[in-house]
Amino acid sequence: MLPVMLYIQFVNRYIQAFHYKRYNMLKKRSQVAKKDCWNVESLYHSLADWQKDFISVAEMDKSPHWPQLARFRGKLGKDAKTLEKALEVLFDISRKLSKLYTYAHLRHDEDITNDEYKAALAKITHLHHAFNQESAWFEPELLALPGAELKKLRAAEILKSYRFYLEKIVRLKKYTLSAEKEELVALSGEALSTGVKAFSAINDADFKFEKVSDSQGKKHELTQSSYGVFIREQDRTLRKNAFEQMHSKYMQHENTMCELLNGNVQAHIFNARAHNFQSCLEASLLPKNIDVEVYHSLISAVNANVDVLHHYIRLREEFLNIGPLHLYDMYVPLASHVDIKMSYEEAEEAVIESVAPLGTEYQNILKRGLIEERWVDRYENINKRSGAYSSGCYDSMPYILMNYKGLVRDVFTLAHEAGHSMHSYLSRKNQPYQYADYPIFLAEVASTFNEDLLMRYLLKKAQSKEEKIFLLNQQIEDIRATLFRQTMFAEFELFIHERAEKNIPLTPKMLKEQFFKLNVNYFGPATIDRLIEYEWARIPHFYYNFYVYQYATGISAALALSEKVSQGGKKERDAYLSFLKSGSSQYPIELLKKAGVDMRSAAPVESAIHKFQELVKELASLLGKKKSVAKKTTKNKS
Repeated sequence: MLPVMLYIQFVNRYIQAFHYKRYNMLKKRSQVAKKDCWNVESLYHSLADWQKDFISVAEMDKSPHWPQLARFRGKLGKDAKTLEKALEVLFDISRKLSKLYTYAHLRHDEDITNDEYKAALAKITHLHHAFNQESAWFEPELLALPGAELKKLRAAEILKSYRFYLEKIVRLKKYTLSAEKEELVALSGEALSTGVKAFSAINDADFKFEKVSDSQGKKHELTQSSYGVFIREQDRTLRKNAFEQMHSKYMQHENTMCELLNGNVQAHIFNARAHNFQSCLEASLLPKNIDVEVYHSLISAVNANVDVLHHYIRLREEFLNIGPLHLYDMYVPLASHVDIKMSYEEAEEAVIESVAPLGTEYQNILKRGLIEERWVDRYENINKRSGAYSSGCYDSMPYILMNYKGLVRDVFTLAHEAGHSMHSYLSRKNQPYQYADYPIFLAEVASTFNEDLLMRYLLKKAQSKEEKIFLLNQQIEDIRATLFRQTMFAEFELFIHERAEKNIPLTPKMLKEQFFKLNVNYFGPATIDRLIEYEWARIPHFYYNFYVYQYATGISAALALSEKVSQGGKKERDAYLSFLKSGSSQYPIELLKKAGVDMRSAAPVESAIHKFQELVKELASLLGKKKSVAKKTTKNKS
């Protein structure tokens, strides 16, 4: 194979100019080369074929009943054969809907202004909601059966492949309502999601920001997307202005943003109390059999070691030598004169080569998927959805959306999404439909694991001290953002839910004070700019009901498992591959334990913090900052 080419440019970067000139250079979707597009045709050859399949599935829906499934209502306890048939129908409909949804959302994301695909996505989304509402009676009916009857059904050989699925339902019996009540709760779903939909509308569409100036007086368009670029720029004036303009917008709308967040928290409380959970946290974790102590243990472990993060911040301040370090200085690269760029093909090769520790079979599947089977939609085009993700369904190949631009962040994004996709591929190949998916708690392990393998690979290939500094800084920042920052978010999320559960009103003043306090604790040595107290208002993940902690647990588990596989042998590799093949066939904590990491203990989190500490020491040595940076007091800017 050709060596991966690393282009080192010893210049200060001003990427934003490229970002705003490039729109005029973007291709229309119809102009994108086939090799650069994902192979959606393998799902449906055309939208017309999709429409035929949609009609055949939609005709099954005779709201408020889905006759194919409704014929089993009142009969689930008749005998094991009847229950098996009912489960087959339930999952068959779900599987068909999933395939239809996958095609529609992939096509929609290729060009979000395409009315045909917008209509297709709206239709299948509505049908999916209808099915969820019309099948809400299923689990309550099972749980209404006498205990002895249900136990007998679960033990039946004919239901062996559904045994764990049934076990999960039974375990949640005390939290499951009657069929009629579950149907009512299902009907409330759309109304209760108003908060998150309104937040998305105002945050992604309605908010318009004033242009921001750089140190030369040049004006730049500020958007949610460009903010991530500007905050990493070498031009400090641009960083400061972007930071202040972004958060000032939320300051102007603090009451609206507070009500939206409060409305969403109240929806979480409604669902938790309706289903007899003790708290919103329990309602989120217990269905996956994750003890709430895992959440609390994460926060405790990170808080006990926050001085490690403080040391890194002091190192940044000393090395950058720009005076007191502000929060808008936290993202600027320390190796400002180094820029690693790769063509997409080189990135592809690096990602494939980096997974060698997982064996030739894994490597060959990934190579075939990325290069031959066209899993990836590679580049940006006009009106394509931004960002990146891995998607797909049981009856499709994995699909990866990219907007590749050649930056090192893009290479790691490809590795991340490839990790998700290989997890999905192996789960679907080795599990029946009912166990092929996996919870987010596990998903972030596989993706971050592959990022760590890529980092190890690139560090070995590094040909200069400057390049190594660049990569180490990238890895440190990834851990800072994923472990420390997301735990801070998790702590804030717990705070607002616990206050609301005690009927304490969530006010802008309370939210601002708590968020500011957390920033002081986590980023102590930096100057905590007062405007950061409005950042809570722009974080979409606060609407996802205890989601962010899984980033922190995910990176902790991933780093531990990556170390085991990289330093171990066949036993460690096979244990990890077995985890990837397991889908949701067991509870997530148990699957991770079998792979080699116990998330019930604080050890994985503490190990990740220790790795962060060692990386900071190595970076300090390369930067010539071998002595510990003098401790400084926290500076708060009003």
